[in-house]
Order: sequence, then C-alpha cells, then structure tokens
Amino acid sequence: MNPLDFLRVTPRTNCGSCGHPTCLAFAVAVTKGGADPALCPHLPPDALAATGNLVPGAGLARVERGQEERDMALVAHLKSKVNVLDYPAIAPRLGAACIPGPPAALRFRYLNRQVQISGEEGRLEGGELIDPRDQILLYNYVASGGGEAPRNEWVGMESLPNSMAKVRTLAAYCEQPLARRFAGRREALARACRLLGALPGPEGQSADLGLILPVLPFVPLYLLFWDAEPAEGFACRIKMLFDRRVLDFLDIESLIFATERMAERLMELDG
Repeated sequence: MNPLDFLRVTPRTNCGSCGHPTCLAFAVAVTKGGADPALCPHLPPDALAATGNLVPGAGLARVERGQEERDMALVAHLKSKVNVLDYPAIAPRLGAACIPGPPAALRFRYLNRQVQISGEEGRLEGGELIDPRDQILLYNYVASGGGEAPRNEWVGMESLPNSMAKVRTLAAYCEQPLARRFAGRREALARACRLLGALPGPEGQSADLGLILPVLPFVPLYLLFWDAEPAEGFACRIKMLFDRRVLDFLDIESLIFATERMAERLMELDG
C-alpha cells in the first residue's frame, strides 16, 4: 500500500488527532515509516482491516537511519556556527557560565541537568554525550546569541508568530500525554515538576496547579493544570504557556521539541 492508497481511507480532515499535521503526512508515516494506523481515531473498522498487510515498524529502521544522518549533519552545521561566537559576551545573554577551555565552552542547565556546550561537543554532567536531537536544541539556543532575560509575559503557542500549525503538535506530544498521565494526581505532577526545579506561577490564575519550569535558563515554560471533574463532565487538561520573547532563543521547531522533552522527563520522574 502506498501513501495515496492509505490516504483514501482517512477522513482527510487534517484534524491532527494522530499527532501529524495532515492526513497525507500520517499516510506517509504509516506506509513508509511503520506508524500504527490505529493512531487515527476516525478510521472505520473496515479501513483498519484493509491495512492488515502493513507490518508495524516496516521501513522504520531505514527512516530512523536517515533521520539520524540528517540530525548529525545539522549538529555539525550548528557547531560551526557557535564555534565563531564570542562566548564571554553571549554567556550572560543565555544565562550561562563561560568556561575558558580549551576548548571554550558554555555551561548551563537543561531540564535541571548541567550541560556543557562547545564547538566540538555537547556533554551532560558526568561526561555523558548528549543525544543528537537534544544537541540540535541546545546548539540552536547557543546560536541564537541570547537576549534579554524573560519578563514572564505569558502567551499561548497560538499567539507566537507562525505557530498555528504547531498548536496541535504541542497538544499531541506534550499537553495531552501529561493530562492522561496525571489526571487525578495533582500532587504527583507537582512533585515531578519540583524535581525539575519548578517555581510557583503568578497568583490569581484559575488552574488547580500552575508551575514555571526552567527548561533552559532563559526558556521557562508555564504549566497550567486543571484536574478532571467527572461530575461536571470536564476532563483533565494541561495548557503550556511561553514567555513572549521565547523565539529570541529558540526557533519554533526547537521549542516544540523542548516541550516534548519536558513532558517525557516529567513522566520519567513520576516513575
């Protein structure tokens, strides 16, 4: 089955429930990347049955190898960009400490773990090499050159420039998984957030829990949690807010990845 064959059995509404921006993107992920067709909640049973010849994971290793190669190429490009930066000058604009070296490096915290970034490599505390996808995020942060410290002027993803296509992605990979995990478990969420160095949010908000998580020194994320109220028919809901100036430090793709990593880390800390 090719992507267009599979596309014909989808609703073609581009609703984003599967976690992909369009039905065509989902069709490619299913037929070429091994994604599970059942991720689309709108496929009728007969359509799912028609996908039975698709082997879950078929082609996935090839896709992953290609993605890893692209990631490493991007990391190499970003290293060349940061290698010419004036680290002492940009360190305070990133909330980082400058390490003279050689090689010169910047040290700061990422999801409450110390990282050290140079033009040669990126390492976690203890010397562990950083995953290439995290390196892309961290090198993009450094390559931004920094800016003014956040002012805690909070906005939703939909209020950031050129971000409307990412609202559903944020929900699918961050907000909804966290809501499912911590529904009815407010204190467990608060405990996991505190382990990431979370601070209380501004007073006066209506959520059951509001905490600010410093994903990067100048990239805080404001997590708002409303627990489920079954008697009222309300499901658990989580909303992520961002400092208005966040795109001074990360592009929109890196910002989405930062929220995904934060969600994964909170669930890891929850055990």
